[in-house]
Amino acid sequence: MGKRVDEALDIAYDDVPTYLHANHSVYMETPTGLYYLTDVNDRYWRVQDTEKFNEKGHYMDCSPLVPTISEFLELPYNDEGHTIKGIFAEATFYPSGNEKDMGEMQNDVEVEGSEG
Repeated sequence: MGKRVDEALDIAYDDVPTYLHANHSVYMETPTGLYYLTDVNDRYWRVQDTEKFNEKGHYMDCSPLVPTISEFLELPYNDEGHTIKGIFAEATFYPSGNEKDMGEMQNDVEVEGSEG
């Protein structure tokens, strides 16, 4: 479970499968909430609700596991029956980073801010 990076992605729907294959996860902010789209050991895909946690403190799954990204993008993930494909135009996507990534991004900002 990564942390949401602050800067939004500029991504087209057709580029989402390639992005997910390369990065394994992304955050999706929608009018109904913030969701974590991620793989399980590079084999299955799922949507997780960032407002709900399991006993281990991890996000709760809100979709079943599916083996392909194309199936994943059209899979309903909430009670309203929303799909990633259907909500894409209303959603904002953010990279998922780990603590190391977040530190490197902060250092880059500090370096850029000190130049001048």
